[in-house]
Amino acid sequence: MGFFDSMDISASGLTAQRLRMDVISNNIANVNTTRTDEGGPYRRERVVFQENSEGSSFGEILSSFSENRPGRGVKVVAIEKDPAPFKLVYDPTHPDADASGYVRMPNVNIVTEMVDMISATRSYEANVTAINSAKSMISKALEIGKI
Repeated sequence: MGFFDSMDISASGLTAQRLRMDVISNNIANVNTTRTDEGGPYRRERVVFQENSEGSSFGEILSSFSENRPGRGVKVVAIEKDPAPFKLVYDPTHPDADASGYVRMPNVNIVTEMVDMISATRSYEANVTAINSAKSMISKALEIGKI
């Protein structure tokens, strides 16, 4: 493991969590959007993470475990639509109401989004703390060299 590998791993976590926070913010912003370019209400999005491993084949990943090599951080592999059903709200005065007076609302739950936002924020903070700790260790190692 190289000298700056821990910083690279934490930096990948910072990038991934930043994208996750952006997607969550977009979900919150569209909580009442009943019309989209695709037609119909806004559909909640979620981020899918995957380990950013050195090798791509099973054998390479397995050998990295046996050699006790750490992973290479995290990467975003997809931003997928949530297949959960839309909420139906009775509002016959709404321009997007059907013949029965029901409006299909986005499948975004504010409470879920806020919990996800707190989780992403805590993960971001943990990666910042790890980078600061690595910087501190590097600084102390350089001070030892001066003596």
